[in-house]
Amino acid sequence: MLPDTDVLEAAYTLMQRRGPEALTFSTLAEACGLSASTLVQRFRSKADLIRGALSHAWDGLDEKTATISAKVSKTPEGAIQFLTALSRDYGGIEAYADALLILREDLRDPALRARGAKWKAALSRTLEDCFAGSPRVPKDIGILMATQWQGSLLWWSFDPRGRVEDYVEEGLKRFVAAILDTRGRSASALTVAARGRAGTARPRRS
Repeated sequence: MLPDTDVLEAAYTLMQRRGPEALTFSTLAEACGLSASTLVQRFRSKADLIRGALSHAWDGLDEKTATISAKVSKTPEGAIQFLTALSRDYGGIEAYADALLILREDLRDPALRARGAKWKAALSRTLEDCFAGSPRVPKDIGILMATQWQGSLLWWSFDPRGRVEDYVEEGLKRFVAAILDTRGRSASALTVAARGRAGTARPRRS
């Protein structure tokens, strides 16, 4: 018998490819090979199925975030690498737009919104750690940088030329250079340092 994790992965993939409205017990039965009646017995309702699929995706994103966080250096350059890595699997504009439909389902469900808030806290902690050795950075630098990152993703989507991770990385370099300017570090010096520490993991809900 196919385990629930595999069924939920198939459900989430279906939502990504065809949108949340396309997820029904019938379409999922076709995708995973189980009967619709078996799926109803396991997941009870479409609402529970959607919540299960999105919770499963949050589990994957939490694990990916923790893996990348453990690999990057706890420096400002590491903060850039961390968020750039989390941007790599967004894909092109069509995939990004489709992901916003799934985000809508997250926002409608209090339990899933709580998962998002928990993820925000984890991002902020990692970013705070990356600036722990940098004097005179703004208070709450973690959430400030995470907000800059999310804004970069949105602005890229309106003019999606080039890879999203390249756009994000360049914007984050300028942001961090501005933050560290009070210490006399130039943007060019930061860029050289970031390039010298390139490469780590890959991210995203999948």
